[in-house]
Parts: sequence; structure tokens; C-alpha cells
Amino acid sequence: MSPSLVLIMLSLASTAESLIGKPGCQTTCGGVTIPYPFGISAEGVNVNCSLPGFEISCANNHSGGLMPVLANTEIEVLSLSVMPRPEARVRLPVAWSCYNSTGGNTGFSYGTVELNPTGVYRISDTHNELVVLGCNTLMYTNSGPPGRYRYSFYTGCMTYCNDSGTAQDGKCAGIGCCHVDIPPGLTDNWMQFGSTTTWSHVDQEFSPCDYGFIVEKGYYTFRASDLTSMSVKQTMPLRLDWAIRARNIRSVSMSCAEAANSRAGGYACVSQHSECVNSTNGPGYFCNCTRGYEGNPYIVDGCTNINECERPAEYPCYGVCHDTEGSYDCKCRRGYQNSGSPKEKDCSPKFPLAAKLALGISLGISFLIVSLLFALMVRQKRKMNEYFKKNGGSILQKVENIKIFTKDELNKITKNNSEVLGQGGFGKVYKGILADNIMVAVKASIEVNDARKEDFTNEVIIQSQMIHTNIIKLLGCCLEVDVPMLVYEFAANGNLQDILHGDASRRVPLPLELRLDIAIESAEGLRYMHSSAKRTVRHGDVKPANILLDDDKFIPKISDFGTSKLLTVDKDFTMFVVGSMGYIDPVFHKTGHLTKKSDVYSFGVVLLELISRKPTIYGENLSLIIEFHRAYEQENSGRTMFDKEIAAEENIFTLEEIGKLAMECLKEKVEERPDMKEVAERLVMLRRARKHAYGQGNYIEEIGIEATPKSTSSSATLSAPSTPATKHISNP
Repeated sequence: MSPSLVLIMLSLASTAESLIGKPGCQTTCGGVTIPYPFGISAEGVNVNCSLPGFEISCANNHSGGLMPVLANTEIEVLSLSVMPRPEARVRLPVAWSCYNSTGGNTGFSYGTVELNPTGVYRISDTHNELVVLGCNTLMYTNSGPPGRYRYSFYTGCMTYCNDSGTAQDGKCAGIGCCHVDIPPGLTDNWMQFGSTTTWSHVDQEFSPCDYGFIVEKGYYTFRASDLTSMSVKQTMPLRLDWAIRARNIRSVSMSCAEAANSRAGGYACVSQHSECVNSTNGPGYFCNCTRGYEGNPYIVDGCTNINECERPAEYPCYGVCHDTEGSYDCKCRRGYQNSGSPKEKDCSPKFPLAAKLALGISLGISFLIVSLLFALMVRQKRKMNEYFKKNGGSILQKVENIKIFTKDELNKITKNNSEVLGQGGFGKVYKGILADNIMVAVKASIEVNDARKEDFTNEVIIQSQMIHTNIIKLLGCCLEVDVPMLVYEFAANGNLQDILHGDASRRVPLPLELRLDIAIESAEGLRYMHSSAKRTVRHGDVKPANILLDDDKFIPKISDFGTSKLLTVDKDFTMFVVGSMGYIDPVFHKTGHLTKKSDVYSFGVVLLELISRKPTIYGENLSLIIEFHRAYEQENSGRTMFDKEIAAEENIFTLEEIGKLAMECLKEKVEERPDMKEVAERLVMLRRARKHAYGQGNYIEEIGIEATPKSTSSSATLSAPSTPATKHISNP
């Protein structure tokens, strides 16, 4: 590499960092980006790396790595953002109080931490909720300056249990668990417990401790086992709203108008193309980049222009797109016109077909024979153009990250469809080879008509944007044919169906670690489809045959999005229930209502096949799902169903946990099924536990299941404090 190229790369890296933090300041810690006004101070740096109250420290995470924490605290920072809304995602300890069989208190913690010494943060009321666990308990939090009472508001809820069997998994409505929204303005995490004289805990071994915590909405799902097994060292993620509330502790917070006009200086929105927004959770303001710009408005020149032409899904253009500063131009191609705006609808040719035909006839009879030959060529070309237009070519040709193949190019790639790889959801799949000798798979999509044109083009755009290791990549498409053909990357090891259930030539040894890896990475692909892509995609036909395996590491890739193409954008209902029997969600089959939980159900069947190596129907017409249900109902174990190849004693616990997770995915009630995020996280925790099971760490603790807490040590036993200043902090 030449010295000049090295200098250019270093300059670009320095420029990128300068758009995140102040020059010379550290902008990352433990994989978390630290954008200004947050900052990590460093020795020898003659610049304030953060605004007052926004200091971050880079601390040891006790596992040999680093993690960001709020300065002078042990509060772990998970992420920080400045746009489009100011937010800090952190972990805070739970509050707890434990009792012996006679109802005596053996230890407690209010969960209090020094969260807000300079008043920067407010606990987000829109993204968090207060959860209370326990039996016969009341817990609440409070905040705000005194008024009629000591605080501005008190928020909490109470729970009740009649016996050990009263609480139910997933039910958090007052029996063993309750939850409540919190109001804006909450500045700390201090919890209060109800009086023990009113709420007796005598002979309450089924709930020896009470817990209270504020947590990010949608993160926590109640389990009855948490009443006996939750650790008092548990932490929970929550979101904090922040704002520029004051220049120092003694200053009065200002609105946008006051801050911009203040003679004292210190206005935080310093970037050109930035704007001020008044805070809605507490006093003060925050900054955003104006429309057409993105970046960091708290840094000079931190807001940079967006190239709208590179984001056709967000900024449509049915003509030729040209980026401008803060916006973009969209004009029809030469020879085309539009009565409205090409940003809203397609352009059409300036000259109608009748005029073109009249011009051809005027050439005269003398050219009749030549004209007939030419007409045949024009007819073929016109037919391909009609297919191209019918299949959404005018839209898709502007999508930059996929290639539009001509019909001739496609015939060369597939050698006129000479080698069939298999049968897809809408037709055969052919093997192809690109000009650079890269192997591809070519398959038919849905037949496109006027009603489905928008669905098809949106689906291709969405698939082109789904860039994930565990999702088969769309390379391009051919639109000059009646049914459009899609070109995908090639998976060398075929599909999971053949590996699990194929003939002897396809079956290979599958250790539990490899099966767990396949399950995790497949779940990650589905999770990305459900929640990480720019638009939610529901697969609709999850099964081993649609999980392709690449290279010698058997990396899984989700394929065949045929079912999802039957759905119109932003709807999840279809009269066409397409999928494979044995994997179809019964709710989807009965109602045509396809949701993300429908994919969860199908994935539950795939998990059963991975741990049993049995197809959905096996033996003498036995159902895999029914037999697993019967095993867990009769024996509370799936041991009899596990594949003998992996059913060694040291694997049983992992197999049981996978089996139980599969049973949850297959629950009849959709709302009781986990989402793909939880499925992936629980599988990852199982893999992490296996890696540490025979080294440091405890297997059971690694996956978050603990025995009933033992009596707390003397350091955990405190008398009730008279003021909030007396705290008992349980560190994670």
C-alpha cells in the first residue's frame, strides 16, 4: 500500500471520528459508540470531551474486557444516541426484599443508584414500565418536587398469590406479577416496599422475595419460576431520555428560544443544518439535524447531507434521481414525461403507440418485406419490453444493489435451464454460473399482474436490502420474461432437509454443537427479517427445506420468500394460505392471518427436527409434534425423542431446554409464543453455557436459572432506612 493511500485512509478515519466526538477524544468503549455531547476524558487531552453531566467512563467489565459506564457509577451503558431522539440505554439493578418462613426480613435493596447527580437524565415514560414480582406485596416509586405530599407523584402496583400454583407464565396482571406505566419526570430508580405488617410473608416459601424494577417495554416476560429463582443481583435494561437541561448544577434549564438568545453562550446546537427541539420529558432542549441531513448536530459541521438517491425505498424516484444539498431532484428520462411528479408515479413515453405505427406505415410499400422482418424483431423486443414494464422494470432498474439481467444473459448463465437444482415454492430452481465463475441459483418468482406489481417490486427492493449472513442474498433478477426470474447466491451444501432426513449419501454426523449453531444462526436470520430490516418481512414457509447450508461450516441461510410475496405492503392477511403441512401455524391455516408468530411456530417444528432427527411424520404415521407433546405431558421430558447420536448424558440438559423452547414456540395461543428475538437469545445463552460448563462458570447460572436463593450474608441485612440517603446497592 502506497504512503499516500495510507495518509488518505487515516484522514478519512479521522474525519469520521470527528463527526462523532471532539478531536483527540475517545469515541468507543467495549464496542459502544460514544457520541458527543457524551465523552470519555483522557489524560493529556486539552479539550472537554463531553458537556457537563454527560461524562462516560470506560471500565473493566470483570471478564477481561471493557464497558462504558456513567461516570463515577457502575451503571453499564448499552448504547447512546443523539438522533433522531436523545436516548441512553443502560442496565440498573432490581430492588428486592427477602423473608424467612416466619415472615422476618433477611435483607433488602431499594435498587437505588446515583443515576442523575446533574439532572441530565429522565427515565423514559414512553419506552419503560414498572414491574413488581412477588406474592402479597406492594411496591412503588416516586419522584418530583414536594407539593401536597412529599413528592409530585407515586406510581406502583400490588400483587397477590393464594398458593404456589396461582401464578402463571406470561400473565402479569396482579397474581405473582403486576406492571404499570410510569409518568414523565422520573429522575431515579428508588423503589419503596409496602409495610410488612400489612403484607404478611409467613410460610411463603413459594415466593421468598419481592422484586421491583423499571424495565424496557417488551423486554421482560413473567415466568412463575422467577418468584423463587430470580437472582438479587439481577439487572434490567431501560431507556433514559436526556436533554441539555442546564450549563451547570446551579443554572436554570432553558428552552430552545432562551438558549439560542442567551448572551452567556453555550448553545449546544452548533452544527450548520441543525435545529433545536424542546424536551418533552423534563425541562431543557436537544438538537436534531434538519430534514435532508444526518449526523451529530452537537459538533461543528456534524450534520452531513443525505444522498436520497441511494435510499429508493425511503425517497422514491420513478425517473432519473440526482442528489442535491439537503434534498434531491427526480426527472423523467429523455423521451418520457409525467403530468405530476416522477417522485410519486411512473413516467410514460412522450409519443403514443399509434403515432409510432403511423410513422412506420409512411415509409411506403417499397419497404414492405424489410418492414415485415423488422416487425418480427420489434414484436419480440416489444414483448420483452412489455414483460419488463409489467414486472416493474422502470422501478427496479434504479435499485443500485441488484443487477437487472437480460433474457439473453439469463440463458447464458443457466445454459438454457439445463441443470435443475430442485423445486421451489413457485417452480423449478436452476443452477447458473456468472461471467466471473461464481455459482448462483436461479428460480421463478410469482406471476406479476397489475394488482401484484407493487407487491413484487417492493418485495425485490426489501430483499435487496436484507443484507445478513444468515439470509440468502438476492443478486439480481430478469424481468424480460412472463414470470420474473430471481438470481440468488448459491449454497454449496444444499438444504437442512436433505442433511437431516435425506438418503445415506446426504446424511452426515451432526454433533449437538453444530445443530445448536444452525438453530442459532437460522433464528438470527428470522429475527433480522422480523425486526432489523428496514421493513418487517414475514417468511410464511419456515422449514428445513428452506434453510440452505453454505460451505464446510454449514452456515445456514434462510431462503424461499415465496409466501411473503402474496401479501400486500403493510398488511398481514391473505386468502392464499401457502406453506408446507406440518409447519403451518394453525392460526394462519384457519384465518389466513400471517404474523411474525406464525414463523415462530414453524421454527419450533424445525427445533424438534434438529434434536430428534425425525421428520414431521415418521414411523407408522406418527406425528413429531404430537409425540413431543405427549412426552412432555407424561414424563415432563423429551428424552425418549432425542436423536441417539447426541443423547449423551452431558447433552441432556441442553436438549431438554431446546425441547421446552420448541414447545413454547408451538403454543396454540399466539400471544404466549416468544418472539424470534427471545428465541435467538435463549439459544445463544445455551451455547454460552455449554462453552463454560466444564471450565469457569456454572452451567445453570449461565442460562439464567438459579436455585432458591440462600440466606443473605450479614452485609445484605439492613434495617429500614429513615431517609433515601441510606442505600443498599446490589451490583451486577
